Amino acid sequence: MDTAARTARARTIAAAEGGSPARPGSTPPRRLRALALLALPLLLAGCGGQASTGEGTTHGGEASLALPDLSQVTVLGGMSGRALLGLGLVVCVMGLAMGVATYLQMRRLEVHASMREVSELIYSTCKAYLSQQGKFLVVLWAFIAAVIVVYYKVLVGFGWGRVAVVIAFSLVGMAGSYSVAWFGIRVNTLANSRVAFASLRGKPLPLHRMPLKAGMSIGMVLISLELLMMLVILMFLPREIAGACFIGFAIGESLGASALRIAGGIFTKIADIGSDLMKIVFKIKEDDARNPGVIADCTGDNAGDSVGPSADGFETYGVTGVALVTFVLLGVHDPAVQASLLVWIFVVRAVMIVASAASYQLNDLWTARRYRDAERMDFERPLSNLVWLTSAACIVATFLTTWFVLADTAAADQWWKLATIISCGTLAGALIPELVKAFTSTGSKHTREVVKSSRQGGPSLNILSGLVAGNFSAYWLGIAIVGLMGGAYLMSEQGLGDLMVAPAVFAFGLVAFGFLGMGPVTIAVDSYGPVTDNAQSVYELSVIEDIEDIDAELERDYGFEPQWERGKLMLEENDGAGNTFKATAKPVLIGTAVVGATTMIFSIIMGLTAGLTDGVEKLSLLHPPFLLGLITGGAVIFWFTGASIQAVTTGAHRAVEFIKTTIKLDGVTKASEADSRRVVEICTQYAQQGMLTMFLGVFFATLAFAFVEPYFFIGYLVSIATFGLYQAIFMANAGGAWDNAKKIVETDLHAKGTALHDATIVGDTVGDPYKDTSSVALNPVIKFTTLFGLLAVDLAVSLTDEGRGTLVVSLAAVFFVVSAYFVHRSFYGMRIRTSLEDDDEGARPAPVDEPPADESTTGPAASEVPAQGRPLDDELPTTKEATVS
Repeated sequence: MDTAARTARARTIAAAEGGSPARPGSTPPRRLRALALLALPLLLAGCGGQASTGEGTTHGGEASLALPDLSQVTVLGGMSGRALLGLGLVVCVMGLAMGVATYLQMRRLEVHASMREVSELIYSTCKAYLSQQGKFLVVLWAFIAAVIVVYYKVLVGFGWGRVAVVIAFSLVGMAGSYSVAWFGIRVNTLANSRVAFASLRGKPLPLHRMPLKAGMSIGMVLISLELLMMLVILMFLPREIAGACFIGFAIGESLGASALRIAGGIFTKIADIGSDLMKIVFKIKEDDARNPGVIADCTGDNAGDSVGPSADGFETYGVTGVALVTFVLLGVHDPAVQASLLVWIFVVRAVMIVASAASYQLNDLWTARRYRDAERMDFERPLSNLVWLTSAACIVATFLTTWFVLADTAAADQWWKLATIISCGTLAGALIPELVKAFTSTGSKHTREVVKSSRQGGPSLNILSGLVAGNFSAYWLGIAIVGLMGGAYLMSEQGLGDLMVAPAVFAFGLVAFGFLGMGPVTIAVDSYGPVTDNAQSVYELSVIEDIEDIDAELERDYGFEPQWERGKLMLEENDGAGNTFKATAKPVLIGTAVVGATTMIFSIIMGLTAGLTDGVEKLSLLHPPFLLGLITGGAVIFWFTGASIQAVTTGAHRAVEFIKTTIKLDGVTKASEADSRRVVEICTQYAQQGMLTMFLGVFFATLAFAFVEPYFFIGYLVSIATFGLYQAIFMANAGGAWDNAKKIVETDLHAKGTALHDATIVGDTVGDPYKDTSSVALNPVIKFTTLFGLLAVDLAVSLTDEGRGTLVVSLAAVFFVVSAYFVHRSFYGMRIRTSLEDDDEGARPAPVDEPPADESTTGPAASEVPAQGRPLDDELPTTKEATVS
């Protein structure tokens, strides 16, 4: 019975995510669409064997589960569990209200019309992008709905009512991811112009408070909306259909998050590279208004760095909750303990929202007092303080809440152990960003080493030093994650087995829970980055300095004398802080994915080995399929990495080609809106096409390897989690180091336009797809493969048990061929469509105001260019030491 419970748990989460093969993309080519539709009957043929097993209730998994009666739970003081969860609903409503209030406040903040126009243009292009993604999501959802009907109605035998519930909540989950993404871009595009305008006053404090407030509102809305939806399912829907609701919700979340995360990552780096390379080609300034790629770059900042992480965080928070709920229902035998643990989980989540909001308010008060009259500030310091304060507050709140809720239950003796396990994850939420800063911050010795290498070695040594930073970071972050997971495992061995089966599985799930507990703040510091990045661009694109009598206008209408140079410097320094904290959220999310994958792998092992009583010897290097699976996973991770970068490379090539032939540098102050929108269209096209091809390759590879042999597939899952974790951390932090090395040259050394600056631009463009495309895309890939694979391997095992081994092997071969087709297409279908001889054809002549070729390309050596009179000696100045021009 225990084994069946674990198997059912694994099976249903896989079913939830498994139906999302067609992630984001543009309108697919006809051959792609036809091949995907032809493959569906093959998949259903494999599923068809389930119908004859007579295990309909088992194969329904969580969709067949009923919740215990939560009203039977009482906490200290006699309050019922349902009443306590009702207070959680109030917390969620207050979190949503905070988001709405922030939106209204941002709209009322003062901003010059020239900057507001730019931010509204950015928002309009973001709306166009999201609208197109929304239409594609609806098409994918229709496909997923068809799969749900076939699986649950035809194969499992659910009634139409329960099938309709699964479908309806899949739409609710997808709408949740999509709405959070939309709210995020609206708040961010309001904040970017306000931050840009505030910089003209010459005070740094508003430049910190506004983007953080915008980010906090997004984090509160995201977590509050997610928790609200889950509490509604838990409290107000019939207990018998709660499992079906959770399954549908998880399906929709996964679909929405995958589309917005992967496509957004490709989009933003196509635009970023296309825009940045123009600085070298035409020797124009950062975010030059004449460059039609800058608006696309700003749109990409929101699509990749705001929309993607928000949707990804929404899905991760929800799926982790669903996994914990279903484990409690399947792994805990006593209904009273089940009810107590469910109430405890959701009350702790609500309390952590309160702790995050309180920590933000306290940190804001301290920061305002500390920097109210300051002329300079270290923008990273208040963000770091916020993360550590929130982590400490959440840990204290976790212990107090756990004691309060569980003290009068059968789990009373285990309350401090459960709280300690969650705290391992909460501590990771603060420790991991600190480790990331050590490799990506503008004050990091690794980042400054990148600059020093670039001084004499140019782009070559710049790139090599960035690779070093990424490799070192993978070691230290990996050791930290293993240590915290190991601590949770040891704690789970201290008596949790008396309450449940496989307590280590529950412990790993709680670590992921703790990772995400301080979710509002994690999302806030991540969303800080796109606002500060956009603020710089809005400043330049507004060409406000060139407006006639602008100084007099600002003094007359807004009551201050603008400080142009100080404002620009502060915007650049703040962008460096944003770059650092954008990097900190990536390992947190990838760590959560790997911890969750580990939990699911445990589940499938328990099911295949009948509770570790049969076939355990096959989980060994002495079992050849297991070893081959370990090797195969690495191959897939490296292919996916290359395919995602290829999509960026091809799209960026096309964007650069368009920009070089349309950019006008003489007689205009801004690029035309039509040209800017065309660059956005190019980015969207290649993002969707590349994403769809890659996802179908992963989808059919998962089916193929699950059908090869169960223990082969276990090795494969272990491998993609391990390879994916370190590949993602390495790429994210190498990219962060390259990005902030460029920022040091621009802000600390004031060496724009030099050979040193060009070298760091090249490194940054290499790091762009590293940190914002490939690394972040590995997160949903690991989750999808593991969750969907659990269903796929169950189907294969069932068919084999029925004597259809030949069919299983044949289907494995067919699925592999289909996967190999998409792997092949991910390069050959996306390659650059020009010949070698065409490279220089149509090259645009140098503009009139461009320096002669010999001066612009050779110029003085980077080491000879002073930074406002300071030599570039061995020790670079810190941001705090840089003087204001």
